[in-house]
Amino acid sequence: MSIMDINEIREYLPHRYPFLLVDRVIELEPGKRIRAIKNVTANEPFFQGHFPHFSVMPGVLIIEALAQAAALLSFKTLGKKPDDKTVYYFAGIDGARFKRPIVPGDQLILEAELLQERRGLVKFAVRALVGDALACEAELLCTMRSI
Repeated sequence: MSIMDINEIREYLPHRYPFLLVDRVIELEPGKRIRAIKNVTANEPFFQGHFPHFSVMPGVLIIEALAQAAALLSFKTLGKKPDDKTVYYFAGIDGARFKRPIVPGDQLILEAELLQERRGLVKFAVRALVGDALACEAELLCTMRSI
């Protein structure tokens, strides 16, 4: 099982602050699964407007964090780093369910399991947890494209 720090994550993901949503990979089995961490702080720029009276991480950003973890799994499975002409896109999101709000101070555990790969489309079962509590789950369909 491999782990990745933020410097290695930046080698695989083109995202940068404030849109890089994976801080560390704690478990990774190429071709199978990944567990990563997103530390949610009160300094996140989206908390200024979502919502000022009760800060909650937007659901779309939770899904984005899960997709970024899934992309890391894909690149590590393929054994290659993306170049400037490679983009990893969403192709579909199914069954997304949000079970609890994510608030400042939470440590979000991002999990993605590779379910199927067919003709360049990869399907993942993903979940986000805070401790042992399920915060979000979905199935993501992703594809890698050259631009």
